[in-house]
Amino acid sequence: MSNLTIIMRQVRRSSRQAVLFVLCVALSLTALTAFSGFALSVGRSLRQDARKLHGADIIIKSYDAISVPLEQVLEHLSDSKQVQRVNIHEFFSMVRAEHETVSLLAGLKVVEPGYPLYGEVALASGRPFDQVLAPGKCIVEQSLLDRLGLSKGDLLKVGYTTLTIAGIVTAEPDRPVNYFSFGPRVFADARDLSTMGLVAEGSRIRRVILVKVHDPDRVDTVAEQLKRAALPDQEQVDTYLTAGSRVSRFLNNFFFFLNLVGLFILLLAGLGIQGTLGAMLKEKQPTIAIMRTLGATNAYMFRHFAGIIALLGVAGIGLGVFSGVCLQKLLGSVLAPYLPADLTQTISWVGVLEGVALGVGVVTLFSFLPLYRISEMRPMMIFRRQSGTVAAKLPWYLSNGLMLIFFLALVLWHMQDIRVGFQFTGGMIALILAAALPAQLMLVAIKRRRFRGLVLRQAARGLFRQGNATRSIMVTLTASLAVIFANYLIEKNLNATFVQTYPENAPNAFFVDIQPGQSEEFKRTVGDSVELYPIVRARVATVNGHAIDRQTERQKRRDNLSRVFNLTYRQHLLGDETIIQGNNLFRLDWPDQQVSVLDTVVAMHPMAIGDTINFKIQGVPLKARISSIRTRTQSSFSPFFYFVFPESVLKDAPQTLFAALKVPQQQLGALQGRIVARFPNISVIDMTQTIAVFARLMNRLSDIIQSFSLFSIAAGLLILISAIYATRAERIVESVYYKILGAGNGFVLRVFALENLLIGSLSAILGLILAQAGAFWVCSVKLDIGYHPFLLSSSLMIGAAVVLVMVIGLTASRSIMGKRPAVYLREQTDG
Repeated sequence: MSNLTIIMRQVRRSSRQAVLFVLCVALSLTALTAFSGFALSVGRSLRQDARKLHGADIIIKSYDAISVPLEQVLEHLSDSKQVQRVNIHEFFSMVRAEHETVSLLAGLKVVEPGYPLYGEVALASGRPFDQVLAPGKCIVEQSLLDRLGLSKGDLLKVGYTTLTIAGIVTAEPDRPVNYFSFGPRVFADARDLSTMGLVAEGSRIRRVILVKVHDPDRVDTVAEQLKRAALPDQEQVDTYLTAGSRVSRFLNNFFFFLNLVGLFILLLAGLGIQGTLGAMLKEKQPTIAIMRTLGATNAYMFRHFAGIIALLGVAGIGLGVFSGVCLQKLLGSVLAPYLPADLTQTISWVGVLEGVALGVGVVTLFSFLPLYRISEMRPMMIFRRQSGTVAAKLPWYLSNGLMLIFFLALVLWHMQDIRVGFQFTGGMIALILAAALPAQLMLVAIKRRRFRGLVLRQAARGLFRQGNATRSIMVTLTASLAVIFANYLIEKNLNATFVQTYPENAPNAFFVDIQPGQSEEFKRTVGDSVELYPIVRARVATVNGHAIDRQTERQKRRDNLSRVFNLTYRQHLLGDETIIQGNNLFRLDWPDQQVSVLDTVVAMHPMAIGDTINFKIQGVPLKARISSIRTRTQSSFSPFFYFVFPESVLKDAPQTLFAALKVPQQQLGALQGRIVARFPNISVIDMTQTIAVFARLMNRLSDIIQSFSLFSIAAGLLILISAIYATRAERIVESVYYKILGAGNGFVLRVFALENLLIGSLSAILGLILAQAGAFWVCSVKLDIGYHPFLLSSSLMIGAAVVLVMVIGLTASRSIMGKRPAVYLREQTDG
């Protein structure tokens, strides 16, 4: 008989455990293979369609007027017919129907003829974009028409001019994701820009120049030429391959979180692999004892069972990769609203190969310890029914150390951020320890407790049945439920704090781009005492003489120093601010120009009192010395600024004013109409509507993450089923003894049901405790919002988890409970 034949026979005799092992392997790969493969596929498609997505070969962006040296180079390249350029102005502004007071914040995109240089702007009519957009006309999104009650051909007030709505846009190349915008898109012709009256000194306007290089081979050369002429702290020059689109930034961040979920599932499923394999080998103890009695050596036993694991591992890897590919398709349909309509999605074979390699590593590492324990099994156990134990601790430490290194390497590979990688790994270890220690204490307490009821006493004894893996089941379920419960509780608290009940006394209307000359008339129009905050836009150039590497800064997922900041000036602290370093906002004994920084800035880059920061304000340098460090006493929608200067330093700088008011919702529309009619350049942001948009987005993305988190619950349930099958013989004996002693099927059912009830309820309660603690910390410390435990929802979550565990456990035990004593005794006699 060949070794393969023996292996196949062993697999058939342990078909249930074999199936569970395969499912655990598949589960460990499915999510991560899907996320990684989809990210690679979309990334490749984005690179292939990058010219269309950006509408150009080279993209130049600046919030200030284009510098003279850069403009001269562009003019030379254009005059010599080397390139074609299109200028774009992007900003937010209020728009309204010509004779109506109802207004709406819209995203204006003022373009020159020739836009876009690549790709196309799709219109509902199907007509070419350049034939529809002309001076005196505009093209809008359907949502603008719906909200203002307008239709094609109506007039729209934009700033100080009136435009005719000539078309409806359905897609544009360099704005594939419009779900995040504050307002609907409005296209206007650049020849109408001056009549709008919306471009003033200090206004927040993004200037974009799209450049098409007639010789595709010279794109990089021309880009380098433009970079040398550009102001590094003011003007950003990218090619279509290096520029990050909104869709790519969104997907990078979203896949970052999905990869966290996938790695968490991988870890739990890996524990499932280890537990399932251990249970399967435990079931094989009589076979192993007989093989050893017949002279099988350790080497033979290792090869034999390694062959079984390899066979099942191949099946699991195949199923996991196949499921991951199928999940990629599902992921594509779920994320369709966030992707360009014509984006091609294909199977990433690199992702498939990565999944296969990952599967081999997972099976090898998580199978090592159970496989090693075979060498400790002795023939004597066939008579005494004893489990072999690993005498040496070195293999245990080695196995867990290798698994930790493997998991950390995966984290760093997918996160591409060492700091985040170590934080995530440490968090996962802490979560598992936080689940394992209380679970162990609970089990010790149950084991020592003497229960009076017979059913409860037998159910409690069943938790410690040989090979029952109760601790592994509880740890896996507890960790999984803790993550899912915590995510739900944080989402509920955010929704309750910012969406359902807007914070009392928090401003709900922000007025942006108020010109200094409009301040007094604006105050009279508002009819309320309002504080105006000056805003001066600037970039951080150096800290203590060290230049800011903007490329490195942009790679950080958190806030960083690469962006444009809003500076302000005043001599006092705001009501929600306090000084944590320094005695006063500014020091009287320093002759230097001073600046007070928020502690958030210190978190971006190490800074201390006395350090110097160089700013660039529209190309003009400003050097200041840090005089104090502030913090906010509460997170709210009240205005705050990272950098505060004395008035004497910034009062002559190009600036606009900003105001925040608390307006009764029923009066906000009328006030907004008065402001827009009197000051067309002032934009009004209704924060309640803005938060509602983001709430819908976050709810949808949270649902996606929650759905994939259910894979982690599956890992715990697989271990539960495996433990039931691994202890099948012991459970049958117990069931038969109960019946021989006069108990009916109902008694057996109650014992097994109560055993599953204990496992499910203990895991769910412990998971909820960890979730409540984690959610409280996130909400109170990180988000600085009030916390509500949502006890009713928490109780329902516990109930659902317990019911799920009981249903799965009793379903797997059905054949065991139905065993008749006469049949069982006859089988033993025949054996």
